[in-house]
Amino acid sequence: MKETMLICGADGFIGKTALEYFKDRYSITAVLFNKDVSPRGTTEGVEYVSADLRVESEVIDLFEMKRYDIVLQLAATTTGAKDVVERPYVHVTDNSVMNSWIFREAMRTKVGHLLFPSCTVMYQPKNHPQSESDWSPLDEIYPAYFGVGNMKVFCEKMCDFYSRIGETKFTAFRHSNVYGPRDKFDLDKCHVVPAFVNKVINADKVLEIWGKGNASRDIVYIDDLVDFVDKCIQNQEAKYELYNCGAGKAYPILELAKTIMILNDKELEFKFDLTKPDIPTTVILNCDKARDELGWEPTTSVIEGLRRTSDWYKNNVQ
Repeated sequence: MKETMLICGADGFIGKTALEYFKDRYSITAVLFNKDVSPRGTTEGVEYVSADLRVESEVIDLFEMKRYDIVLQLAATTTGAKDVVERPYVHVTDNSVMNSWIFREAMRTKVGHLLFPSCTVMYQPKNHPQSESDWSPLDEIYPAYFGVGNMKVFCEKMCDFYSRIGETKFTAFRHSNVYGPRDKFDLDKCHVVPAFVNKVINADKVLEIWGKGNASRDIVYIDDLVDFVDKCIQNQEAKYELYNCGAGKAYPILELAKTIMILNDKELEFKFDLTKPDIPTTVILNCDKARDELGWEPTTSVIEGLRRTSDWYKNNVQ
């Protein structure tokens, strides 16, 4: 009999890819976070459930349905720089409440292993790779990310807490900017790579750059991230672990834009819009712990990842 897996946020970017990756190995229950949204096509053999994960009673009902061996808690309420800068209170409040219910119920019902994607915004901007232990609670968090960063740290600590008092194994992983097919390409909600893919493919002569364009980003391709999750499930030994998951290098955003232009045979002039949200920080992840303990390293080159992302957008969105 297959082990059971609950994927919260199964209609999101990472959730959709994880579902396709794990569907043949696990008996999957896929949670659609927004009750008003139906999946764009269902996957055979997957049980779909609609729930508002911010509501305690609905989370309890979800975990009373069956015992889950694995829970991927991939649900979140906001994404992208614009949302984080303009509506941080939504991200902080809703996600703190949602994760509190999910983590508690996972512990209470003796889930085998819960995995939670944190983020990297708690790290200080630096020009060298930073390991999991390089951040301290005494460090300042970049002002635009203050609320979100502290919310993610709170969730990481909750994972550690519940792993100590129950039988459930927990993983929190700080991933860099994830990109690839099935991503969000809405300019108000997406990250840098899907934003550039959207803009480059649809632009005529000018490519608009938010801010001054002097930022760099550590990025990780979606298939590499899901492979990382698989490696955690298979190889993590401790009751709680915190891992970095990224490329281990920073790519200047203007270089990413130029590469996407080349891949799509476009010659565009840069136009810098200083009125738009801009977070000019550089965070590079040291992923030695994931390599040494899990046997994980990213395998998709940035050029190949950007090519696949561009092709998917042209075939499915444009």
